[in-house]
Amino acid sequence: MFAPFFRHVRHAAACAATVLTALSGPGAPSAHAADWRVQPGDSIQAAIQRAAPGDTVRVARGRYVENLRIDKPLNLLGEGRPTVSGGLRGDTLRIAAPDVRVDGFIVTDSGADLGEQNAGIYIQPGAHRARVSHCDFSYTLFGLWIEKANDVVIEHNLITGKRDLDSSQRGNGIQLYNTTGAQILANNISFVRDAIYVDVSHRAVFRGNRMHHSRYGTHYMNSYHNLWEDNDTYFNRGGLALMEVRDQIVRNNRAWGNSDHGIMLRTIQDAIVENNVVAGNARGFFIYDAEYNTLRGNLVVDNQVGVHLWAGSVRNIVERNDFISNREQVKYVAARDETWGTKEGNHWSNYVGWDRNGDGFGDVPYEANDLVDRLSWRHPLVKLLLASPAIQTLRLIAQ
Repeated sequence: MFAPFFRHVRHAAACAATVLTALSGPGAPSAHAADWRVQPGDSIQAAIQRAAPGDTVRVARGRYVENLRIDKPLNLLGEGRPTVSGGLRGDTLRIAAPDVRVDGFIVTDSGADLGEQNAGIYIQPGAHRARVSHCDFSYTLFGLWIEKANDVVIEHNLITGKRDLDSSQRGNGIQLYNTTGAQILANNISFVRDAIYVDVSHRAVFRGNRMHHSRYGTHYMNSYHNLWEDNDTYFNRGGLALMEVRDQIVRNNRAWGNSDHGIMLRTIQDAIVENNVVAGNARGFFIYDAEYNTLRGNLVVDNQVGVHLWAGSVRNIVERNDFISNREQVKYVAARDETWGTKEGNHWSNYVGWDRNGDGFGDVPYEANDLVDRLSWRHPLVKLLLASPAIQTLRLIAQ
């Protein structure tokens, strides 16, 4: 996958080492770690090769055209945000050892081969506990590809893809495959295929990320026991897509302005989805083949359809949610009715019933798909009259 590295190495001897008296990283095997300094015109790879496990390589501000490989535990630190360009071939940087830290770089110009999974930073199998922080990824196919590496931390990075490519030809911003214990924190990701793609990855934390102008903000597949918290997904085709997963916690997120759905729950069980704001999407929630989940305390506002419920989505607990000013509050077609809010209720902004005893609960149950809704589906021209007194009277008579 990689081109030969550093056929002509300039100024390699200029990389100086300073002996330190403390360990620099969890993978350092000796009691003394060294600092290696790289200046413009030097080779970063040469410094990496000279460094011992646990050393720190500090790179001064400048532009370095190299395809880097880190095959030992060490710290690679940028000072003044140096740029590492992969020269539009292969991976710009590959991490091939555990306990590697990369911080403070502009990582750019990976190759564009989807089959080879070219990435700004590729964290290969076995590179456990890698940490990548405060980096800007520019014009990379995949931002970070993380494969079979556990307990990685990816935080405070800015990732943009190859914007001149069609969406289907771009890579994902962060791709996790067959990992455990990842922490994906406070990243800003845009103009990629899927901002975060999660496949067969468990017990991860996704918190404080912003994902926009992509196909999906996040795309989960076959992943369990993950926490998705305090993230923003906006101006994507789909915001958050949870597909074929179990035991997810999805709370305190915001999904808005997405052209299809805000949050998709598809083939999902035993998830808690609470205190999210889902606003201004074509569909707020798209719930498909979902069972034994809890939806609680969510604000679903100003979507074309508040909730689209389909394909045997039953036995879910839906309590204390606010459904406000959605053009169609719930779209639900099934052979039998589904009851929500039996304990604490939900708020519906278009409720036309009454509360005679003043306990805050309507005396007439809200019927999301009543006689008028069914008439409008069979005869679409009825929608022209939905705001008329006659239609409201018909709703009351039906009740």
